[in-house]
Amino acid sequence: MVRAYLDHLDVERGLARNTLSSYRRDLRRYAAYLTSQGLADLSAAESRHVTSFLVHLREGDDDHPPLAPGSAARAVIAVRGLHRFALREGVVVRDVAVDVRPPAPRRRLPKALPVSEIQTILEAAGARGTGLALRDRALLELLYGTGARISEAVGLDLDDLDLESEAAKLSGKGGKERLVPFGSYARRAVEDYLVRARPQLVTKGAGTPALFCNARGGRLSRQSAWTVLVRTAERAGVTSEVSPHTLRHSFATHLLDGGADVRVVQELLGHASVTTTQVYTLVTVDKLREVYASAHPRARR
Repeated sequence: MVRAYLDHLDVERGLARNTLSSYRRDLRRYAAYLTSQGLADLSAAESRHVTSFLVHLREGDDDHPPLAPGSAARAVIAVRGLHRFALREGVVVRDVAVDVRPPAPRRRLPKALPVSEIQTILEAAGARGTGLALRDRALLELLYGTGARISEAVGLDLDDLDLESEAAKLSGKGGKERLVPFGSYARRAVEDYLVRARPQLVTKGAGTPALFCNARGGRLSRQSAWTVLVRTAERAGVTSEVSPHTLRHSFATHLLDGGADVRVVQELLGHASVTTTQVYTLVTVDKLREVYASAHPRARR
């Protein structure tokens, strides 16, 4: 049954090779577990066996270390798919895994840099004074000034920017557009880049409407923009972990720290649900706790 299901995923569903490999490993482990419980075939499995397999994954055994919540969740999804497939094929009369839910992954708080480290990175971006340095400063200032995703920033065309009103039209997930303001720092950095650097860069290519150009005159890629951020942070001596979303996380956290309403931050970030944005409020609550613990005379003994 496992082999038939994997063939179905490979041929009919066209699952990616790595995903298929993970499913194969998870389902072989499930089959071995059922065998160890004295079950001869899949039709003998009950809901309790699926649940106990999940517990088994999380606890581990002599041959396998405990699985992290994300890996255990993937294994349960594979098992649920197997039972659903077996029901559809008429091998079993009911789906015993339908009510078994994968473990919820632990909510990770976004990483935000202190304002001082953000300033250090932004100043380091344009320090060399070259055309590419001016572009990098404009890119990073705009990322932090708007909270844009890196893909949204590199997707900007010249017509998407209104320097006079200091606003950018960002195209987010699902092609949903939003108008986001940015400050005078980002405007000056972008103006500098447009006047002193972009004209020279764009002549090296075939012409592009892209706001941010690479050294060959084409549109700057997301990967290259990420590299700009990481290398600039290294050059600035910032030892904190920096990822493609660092400036976006910092943008949201600093707005909330400054008293911005979570609904406004939701609109600026382009989140479909305020629940996604509320993750950032957990960061600010932690900060408030730290300040309270250090400042209030009755906070601790």
